[in-house]
Amino acid sequence: MSLMVNDAATADRPASQPGKFWKRTGAAASCEPNASDTYPWQRHACWVLGMTSALLLWSAFPPLGWSWLAWVAPVAWVLLIRLPKLHGRHPYTVLWLAGFVHWLLVVHWVRLPHWSTFFGWLALAMYLASYIPLFVGLARIAVHRLRIPVLIAAPVVWTGLELLRGHLLTGFSMALLAHTQVEHLKLIQISDVTGAYGVSFLVMFAATGLARMIPIAAEWLVLWPLVPVGAVLAGVVGYGASCLTTPAEGQSPAATAHVALIQGSVDVTFENYDPRKAVEHYLDLSCDTVASYPGLDAVVWPESMCTFLAPLVTYDKDAPITPKARQWADEKTAIFHQRLRVLVDEHRQARGGATTGQQHELPSFIVCSGTFRLDRELQHYNTGFLIGPAGRIVSRYDKMHPVMFGEYLPLGNWFPWLYEMTPLGAGLSAGSNAVPFHVKDLTFCPSICFESTVPHLIRRQVEQLTRAGTPPNVLVNLTNDGWFWGSSELDLHLACGVFRAVENRLPMLIAANTGFSAWIDASGRILQQGPRRATGVVLAHVMAERRTSLYRAHGDLFGGVCLLASAVVLFLGTVAGLLRRGSKNQVSG
Repeated sequence: MSLMVNDAATADRPASQPGKFWKRTGAAASCEPNASDTYPWQRHACWVLGMTSALLLWSAFPPLGWSWLAWVAPVAWVLLIRLPKLHGRHPYTVLWLAGFVHWLLVVHWVRLPHWSTFFGWLALAMYLASYIPLFVGLARIAVHRLRIPVLIAAPVVWTGLELLRGHLLTGFSMALLAHTQVEHLKLIQISDVTGAYGVSFLVMFAATGLARMIPIAAEWLVLWPLVPVGAVLAGVVGYGASCLTTPAEGQSPAATAHVALIQGSVDVTFENYDPRKAVEHYLDLSCDTVASYPGLDAVVWPESMCTFLAPLVTYDKDAPITPKARQWADEKTAIFHQRLRVLVDEHRQARGGATTGQQHELPSFIVCSGTFRLDRELQHYNTGFLIGPAGRIVSRYDKMHPVMFGEYLPLGNWFPWLYEMTPLGAGLSAGSNAVPFHVKDLTFCPSICFESTVPHLIRRQVEQLTRAGTPPNVLVNLTNDGWFWGSSELDLHLACGVFRAVENRLPMLIAANTGFSAWIDASGRILQQGPRRATGVVLAHVMAERRTSLYRAHGDLFGGVCLLASAVVLFLGTVAGLLRRGSKNQVSG
């Protein structure tokens, strides 16, 4: 992609002062660079500026977490957008390489679970790296061909591409630009209107303002971008301050629940994981917690830490399965319920109540285990259970958003032999609906693992339950982050939980193996947090939240407008390029 037209800001230079390094090409207002007079640094601009932004932006994410760098990291990319021409033989390949380095560093933890995930790490970084040249290329079309000010073009295109990344190929919404600002509560309150994408827009808008102030070639330093950037920042901070200082309306002290989030520390690998030791570890922690805190209403275990319950095997009476398969399913289900009673009895003994008359003293349990369903084919689910104090299943939720390459393989249903090449065993089927978990007077909306990283999924679950007449009061996420050995993945996953709480104006509870378990209120405050790669218990006293949000009502409208605008830019810019090429051919003919 070669763009020869200067941006609107340079085109505003008076004709009598075209600049030392620019030449006039006729009566038209466009200017083209003089190759012989190009600044030497511009010949290597893509390498220098592209890599500078890539490394600075990585530094803004964990493990360094220098969040202030996010406000200046994109400046170098925006300078590339402003340049009249990208020099070098393959400038967009260079930008892709810079993006590849950035994403290799950000998602390095993908390689940790198994040697085979090393290839998934490379593949994911290669895919995500494509968004950097796409961002620069689309924004350059907007600035140079369509004459849209860079202060508008860059943040709109960036935000639209973040939304696209959250949906394309099942979506990857971790490490958004917004997530660098998770600790700045006043800034992130705008997420209840725009989602996390609004915070990304804000950060890119500010960085673009800084880049617009920097003179290119013979331009002068300008200060006017400080006015719109300052005004938008002041408005966002003011809105955030009002959200944090205004007490939540409609909270009922009676609608509360005391919940214990059990965090063990079990590093998980495909090769060395012992589920029996994991169960014993969590059972000891859980029983100690129940014995120490008799007023608990619920105890929550992380994902996959209750595997001794598996497999629960269900089937429809009319399912086309053999009598032998039915017998196998019934035997496995009987074992499931037997072990479920063991779980409850262990906690009852820890409480010191061995008689049935004291069963009401036990809390409910929210646990997660693999389950199966017999139909024409054996379907495997990742299932969260609400277990009542009497040891019976009250509700079950099947994970709706399996993780690609972690829980299923593309085309695996058509080519089952693909699973034989991986440690996955078999693909995970997706659940179809959100399910309410009723704990005391509250309604919980459960999610499992990386589902909390998908903003539109959590919003859709909340709205499904609301339309069904069971509006949730609390979000709860069960996750096993023991695959990542205490790495920066824990920080990124926790940041997603904070944004889900603000977007939906609901408190979020996270039970995470190896961390970070957390109790987050509806304003994004982390009230309690478990340790990194260590055992702990988070005690949460959650209260019903009746606040709602525009994000819950309208979803990703803000991000959708940015994505639509980016698509229009691509279309109009392509048409403009074709027309320009056609006119040149006519002149030469």
